[in-house]
Amino acid sequence: QMHLTESGGGSVQAGGSLRLSCRASSTIAPCRVGWHRQAPGKGREVVAFIGGDRSTLYAESVKGRFIISRNDVENKASLQMTNLKPEDAGMYYCEADCWSSATQRAISSWGQGTQVSVSP
Repeated sequence: QMHLTESGGGSVQAGGSLRLSCRASSTIAPCRVGWHRQAPGKGREVVAFIGGDRSTLYAESVKGRFIISRNDVENKASLQMTNLKPEDAGMYYCEADCWSSATQRAISSWGQGTQVSVSP
């Protein structure tokens, strides 16, 4: 099973920026990598995904402010967050959905999360 480690969370004021990183323990080449977040008392929601072909998908609430990227050489993905708003606060989780040719199915791995706080 792939291990994912997030970093880069912290506390910023509204309008500030943070860059989250997700480092994988093995190759992410066959994986779609995504970021999710969960605010206190709310469910987990998708923030952004990036496929192996570099295609991207963003939640409407973060379009134009967040950019997801990946580096398949270093086996890591990043989420650049700008113009942060208080509603962006929460625990951010990295997920990798990786195709396994051995089992002919996708295997999902999750990190432990990194906390983002945004003050008004």
